Amino acid sequence: MTRESFVPGKIILAGEYGALFGRAGIAVPSRLGVCTTFDEDTALWRTEILWEGNEQWLPYVERIAAACKEKKADLLGRLTVNSDVPIGKGMGSSTALIVAVARVLLGDSRETALHIENTLSPGNSGFDFAVIWQGAPILYRKGEVQPIELSAELLRDAVLIDTGVPGEPTNELVAWMRGREPDIREHLDTIGNCTERLMRGEPFGAVMRDHHKAQVALGVVPPEAQQLIAAIESAGGAGKIIGAGSRTGGAGIVLAVGDREEIVKIANQRSMPTMEL
Repeated sequence: MTRESFVPGKIILAGEYGALFGRAGIAVPSRLGVCTTFDEDTALWRTEILWEGNEQWLPYVERIAAACKEKKADLLGRLTVNSDVPIGKGMGSSTALIVAVARVLLGDSRETALHIENTLSPGNSGFDFAVIWQGAPILYRKGEVQPIELSAELLRDAVLIDTGVPGEPTNELVAWMRGREPDIREHLDTIGNCTERLMRGEPFGAVMRDHHKAQVALGVVPPEAQQLIAAIESAGGAGKIIGAGSRTGGAGIVLAVGDREEIVKIANQRSMPTMEL
């Protein structure tokens, strides 16, 4: 028997880091995602894993599969994983892998998938898991998930820009934030307020500009990404990182809105690949 699963990545519109400290956030699923297929084959006597793409993440998939086998030992067959979500760049790739593998191996068990997520990514906010599991736009606040409807116009001309691999892993940045909470509350409040403004229907571009300023103040938008977003703002648009960002190196994926052609031109001038939502 063959089972298949598709799980989307995520795009955070508002709430990065704020969600860690109880502020609300808004996220939507991406069209990019993780496809998994499991072909049962008792003759294999094991779970064989085939990764079609970036094999450096194969050990992580093996850890997910091992966690699944703790729940169901007789997972004999071939697991094939194919992902077009940029790995490690703020679109929830690790969480999407967990959900996609758990679903195809164990079925639609949210509790089990969440347990694996919390085991492999301790201290996470739950925000990524919530939107990826839901597969629909959500408002997330203190662990509570509320499905929401967003205007189709909100992201019609939006562009994703790949600024490169972050210089620090997400767990390191999260620990850094937790250790500075008293000093960053004002910026976290601004990010939470951006979520409320977006829910009230304020223009996304205006909200995004203030959100970006707060992320800069948090110290997770490296210079090259700041320069990119400044150029987009000078052209009448707006942009923000959609993941943990970084202190050095790339900032992962930036979401930009405005004149699509102009945004792509600005990104191309910096040799940064772009993607449609």
